[in-house]
Amino acid sequence: MASTIKVDNVQNQPGTNIINKCSVTTTIGAGAGETINVCGATVNIGRCGGTVALAAGATQTGFGRTGTVDWVTTPQTGTVTAATGKGYFVNTTSGTITVNLPAGVAGSIVAVSDYTRTFATYNCTVSPNGAEKIGGVAASTALDVNGQSATFVYVDGTEGWINIQETETSLTGNVAYMSATGGTPCSGAIVCTDYKQHTFTGPGTFCVSAVSVGFPQSVARNTVDFLIVAGGGGGGGSDGGGGGGAGGYRESPGTATGSYAVSPVAGTAAVTATASPYAIAVGGGGAAGPTNTPGGNGSTSTFSIYDSAGGGGGASECGTRSGVNGGSGGGGGNSGLVAGCGGAGNTPLTSPPQGKCGGNGNPTTAPPAERNGAGGGGATIGGTNGTSPSGGPGGTGATSSINATPTVRAGGGGGAAGPGKTAGAGGPGGGGAGATFPGSGTVGTVNTGGGGGGSNSCGVAGGSGIVILRYKFQN
Repeated sequence: MASTIKVDNVQNQPGTNIINKCSVTTTIGAGAGETINVCGATVNIGRCGGTVALAAGATQTGFGRTGTVDWVTTPQTGTVTAATGKGYFVNTTSGTITVNLPAGVAGSIVAVSDYTRTFATYNCTVSPNGAEKIGGVAASTALDVNGQSATFVYVDGTEGWINIQETETSLTGNVAYMSATGGTPCSGAIVCTDYKQHTFTGPGTFCVSAVSVGFPQSVARNTVDFLIVAGGGGGGGSDGGGGGGAGGYRESPGTATGSYAVSPVAGTAAVTATASPYAIAVGGGGAAGPTNTPGGNGSTSTFSIYDSAGGGGGASECGTRSGVNGGSGGGGGNSGLVAGCGGAGNTPLTSPPQGKCGGNGNPTTAPPAERNGAGGGGATIGGTNGTSPSGGPGGTGATSSINATPTVRAGGGGGAAGPGKTAGAGGPGGGGAGATFPGSGTVGTVNTGGGGGGSNSCGVAGGSGIVILRYKFQN
């Protein structure tokens, strides 16, 4: 049978008073006016393994605090009226927030922490009560460092609230690699290994859903290598049409994502991605040039801050007979005794150059008219001039292994040839071949940015462009 000890009054005695020892149950303070007076003695309250708690409505004095706070885990999104002993997570994503400290009582403690690591954008203002001080100054203070936390303890009227602990609590969970969606991820014959490629053959969005944080290599792990090829120019129409210029070709060095083989055109800095969407534009091929009309320029391809310009249209036998400027220039035309110049490449200017110039039409100086057009420029080699026996071949494109397979793109279209002459071949990289009188040239290959071949009747279209992105997604 359990024993109960009832005590009306506990008097202080020398030595150690042990109240509520392991097997004894005692209620202390149940009646009004009850006092425990202990002088020079040790009092242990609570049975072994038990819990000591204040009854509802009871208060304590004299125990003090250990320098810690109880954190309010509901984020604060507006003005905070702080209570002593509490810590507050303050969310300033929408604007500055003020934390009003309570009236100062020696030992009072309040803590504040940056919930969203946005204090540098929108400060957290900590304001003392009335004329009280913070660090000896009767004024508010601002927490303005992302991830900042501070703990304030009220000491006295001289110094007021003193910040006893200030730190940056900006660490977040570690994310090893970036992840993204959009386009066609690598598949089939393309081996992803530790790198992923996204191929865009039309407009789309490269949506980066997460970036690497918390690792020394985080910046490198968020780097995206790219290949951006614009649409190729259309081939010129009518006799002696010039080949269309290749779409502009821009490529990063490839060193950030596996050191794959790149073209001589590579050199534009890779993109360090953020967790955001990136609009992708893939340029269409330039329109076919109707009879006596130059081919149309190809359209621009875009990723992030980089654009590749559409290839210039090939010349016709009429008008100026000159190729059109573009990412790579269109080839010049020829009509009887009059030959046109090739269009300028790398227009607008980029570094490294995004393309080469088109060739010049055959400069016939006497009958019979040969009407041999020039080749359009390619990404690495310009279009060849038309000559007496033949139309000029299109310029050579550039080869990259960004998708794990060496592939050449952005070749210029070949120039057309007159009766009995040899038409110019399409440049390696999707350039269409020129036509021998009286036919039409070959269309530029889709998704290569190849220029359309020159024609002796209606012209032909250039090939559409392509955008390929590559990044590391695992070890």
